[in-house]
Amino acid sequence: MLQLRSGANITTKLQDFLRFQQLFGTRSFHITNICALQQKTETGEQPQANVLRKRKFKPHEPDSAAAMVKLPEQARVVICGGGTVGASLAYHLALQGWGKDTLLIEQDKVGGGNPWAASGLAGRFEPSYTELKLAEYSIDLIKSLAAQGLSTGWQPVGSLNLARTFDRMTAFHRMRSQGRAWGINCEVLTPEQCKERCPLIETSDLAGGLWIPEDGVCDPHEVCTAFIGEAQRLGVQVVEKCAVLKINSAHGKVSRIETTAGDVLCDYFVNCTGFWARGVGTLSTPQVKVPLKAVEHHYLHTKPIEGLDPMTPFVRDYDGGVYFREKNGRILAGGFEREAKMLYEDGIIPLSQKERELPPDWDHFHSLLDELLHRVPLLKSSLLDRLTNSLEAFSPDCKWILGEAPEIQNYYVSAGMKTIGVSAAGGIGRAIADLIVKGQTFLDLHILDISRFLGLHNNRKFLRDRCKEVPGKHFEINYPFHEFKTGRNLRMSPIYPALKEAGAVFGQTMGYERPNYFDPSDKRDEFGITSFRTAETKTFGKPPWFDHVANEYNACRERIGIADYSSFTKYDLWSKGHEVVDLLQYLCSNDVDVPVGSIIHTGMQNHFGGYENDCSIARLSERHYMMIAPTVQQTRSITWIRKHMPNHLRSGVNVADVTSMYTAICILGPYTRILLSELTDTDLTPKNFPFFTYKELDVGLANGVRVLNITHTGELGYVLYIPNEFALHVYTRLYQAGQKFGIHHAGYYATRTLRIEKFYAFWGQDLNTFTTPLECGRSWRVKLNKPINFIGRDALLKQREEGVKRMYVQLLLNDHDHEVDLWCWGGEPIYRDGKYVGMTTTTGYGFTFKKQVCLGFVRNFAEDGTELPVTNDYILSGHYEVEVAGMRFDAKVNLHSPNLPTKFPDKEREAYHATRDKQGQADLLSYETKY
Repeated sequence: MLQLRSGANITTKLQDFLRFQQLFGTRSFHITNICALQQKTETGEQPQANVLRKRKFKPHEPDSAAAMVKLPEQARVVICGGGTVGASLAYHLALQGWGKDTLLIEQDKVGGGNPWAASGLAGRFEPSYTELKLAEYSIDLIKSLAAQGLSTGWQPVGSLNLARTFDRMTAFHRMRSQGRAWGINCEVLTPEQCKERCPLIETSDLAGGLWIPEDGVCDPHEVCTAFIGEAQRLGVQVVEKCAVLKINSAHGKVSRIETTAGDVLCDYFVNCTGFWARGVGTLSTPQVKVPLKAVEHHYLHTKPIEGLDPMTPFVRDYDGGVYFREKNGRILAGGFEREAKMLYEDGIIPLSQKERELPPDWDHFHSLLDELLHRVPLLKSSLLDRLTNSLEAFSPDCKWILGEAPEIQNYYVSAGMKTIGVSAAGGIGRAIADLIVKGQTFLDLHILDISRFLGLHNNRKFLRDRCKEVPGKHFEINYPFHEFKTGRNLRMSPIYPALKEAGAVFGQTMGYERPNYFDPSDKRDEFGITSFRTAETKTFGKPPWFDHVANEYNACRERIGIADYSSFTKYDLWSKGHEVVDLLQYLCSNDVDVPVGSIIHTGMQNHFGGYENDCSIARLSERHYMMIAPTVQQTRSITWIRKHMPNHLRSGVNVADVTSMYTAICILGPYTRILLSELTDTDLTPKNFPFFTYKELDVGLANGVRVLNITHTGELGYVLYIPNEFALHVYTRLYQAGQKFGIHHAGYYATRTLRIEKFYAFWGQDLNTFTTPLECGRSWRVKLNKPINFIGRDALLKQREEGVKRMYVQLLLNDHDHEVDLWCWGGEPIYRDGKYVGMTTTTGYGFTFKKQVCLGFVRNFAEDGTELPVTNDYILSGHYEVEVAGMRFDAKVNLHSPNLPTKFPDKEREAYHATRDKQGQADLLSYETKY
């Protein structure tokens, strides 16, 4: 048999492998299998029907080694998993005084992963502020441990990030703007300067680079060992060769853990089991859904290279999808292919390291190898040591998975580290320790929280499809409004086919297909069938959908727009007695005890005054409410409600998720009242059906349609919540009757622009768990004097006395040419009198203002960096600029929702301001109502 030549250079070794494959091929393997199968059939032995056998995750069987381990009878916290994240959590719990109450169990050996299967990058820049701050803390912690004399392998080599295209350079300029605002030292380089930083690289095809000098590399195994050693020194008990068998719960909370070494009573359980996290999630009742999938990831190691500089920077060639670094005199390299290779598609990953040893797949790696050989010519003459094939876990959205499981209280998860676990381990360990010990942490974690998922995201076949795509996104340009291509056409409203036929170009949110905009051209394929089209922006300037959205916007402002709101989260809450009112009064900061038919905008605050939810609640009857919340809140909100429901109300209040029972259609514009009047017998005059009220109507031939006189955009109109069986009928009647008014379909981008111009804040984009109503112009929605002491009331009273430390503003950019200048897309630094004061949150082009419109928060920093109170006078007295990829634009600041000029002025629309600049500003509507 032909052997690959040991010690051959990389190019020769690959040629040998390909020649081996040509001679013997994979066909012989397939033929052998077919022959074996045929022999079994001929002898009467039937082939096993694997498709009928559904495998389940099986933990270790008890063994003699585990039986000799003495576990404590009780622990406050049991951590399952002795990797870097689990070790970091144990260390941080010990730092907070819980060391002797913490038990860490590991099925094999702590830090026992393959030492050849880790890049060791400790980099700061991540796609979001939250991820960036977690990574920044992790790096500082690794440096601190090294300074104490602990072995971490830390080397401050810096990172060199390469760009081949103009858009990549634009992304780097945006990163530099953000980095400087956040105190991260970084520099945009020319190709020549890139060569100076790293002489190993080929630069002829480069457009430039980004240099981050404070990044570095470390040894993940040594970092893990350092964490564990310090944790044990502070009292944490670590037990190896001990596997979890079952996680028991009582009254909805973790109670007892069964292991191969016995049972342990505990208050908290933390699943830090890496790519087994999904399987471990099945060991409880109810099962905890941890949506992640393991894919193959290769690490190439050379033999030692003479004269290789140990301070060679960590280099990422983003557009080539590859990276490399120096490690112990060798080059370690890897990359992210466009489509990852699945392994263990049945979801069952072997528990032993030996069973998980994978052969290198040169066929799959060859495209990355080509890029490496191009970028690092030295590799062509270097000797190959090995190509390590390992498993790495990815979530469906390429973000880490953290937080308390929705299914069981006090069950925490940390998983989906996507090859860079050591970069995040310190910050994640601190964050989860804070949540366990204090109930809060130093960052808003909602974008990483496990409650951002639904059950569909844990579907094995969905994960198989999506997680093939996810790793390739790791190095892609972070364009605005990114959309995945896989796992689509999953959740669709009943009117989806009609919207697709009308030219909808879709985006996906929580699995729902939602029209982002409408383009009636090029909507059919070569067979004349209407195509499914996914929205793409792929620019940092004027987007390709600009003109379509402009038409939709104008229809909503001056005629009638019709939009699909079906993805919004919808709950029904009811009780036999007054219990549901008492519950909502406790959970909500506004007064919900309002007349039947009223709609209330309210926050659901946490104990620190921050928004856990921002929602609209319609009172359907004395003891029945409907709650409308942001799409991304579907799991999060119901979990919050159930967790914080007082015991005396649990038996009396019913909460049902009715999101999938109703299709929501919004009609917006000055003619909507006339349109809807033609389809219903109910009087819709402002006196009978005023703004911010609800009625159940017959529409067309349908009945039981819940109609809310709001649009969530500031425009006149209604949202119709239609039982699904009537949805297509109602949509058809609305669209047909609206033709004489010039009705036009409107997508998410148009309604988003409307609400940005009207200064409407949305949860998850502008508001988060750290934002309070007093900071965002919504104190008028908080009833501090209502009879029930709602969650967060004391924190808001304290903040009212002390003053707010940041304030929500609207900024209109001057001298910005939307045709040629780069646009604001969120995350741009805001400067006041030349000094950094905050970041934009959501942004868009205002078609009425004819300007770029930015929403964001402004702070008041003293010279020493401490935060001072922010007042209206402080906001209005400054000169503002917004920095877009290194270029600053003057901006006008607003503190309250503006009245936009229109051909159809309306008293209701003009009177209502969602964001108000005075805390005590009275409601401005001319009729009596409560919000």
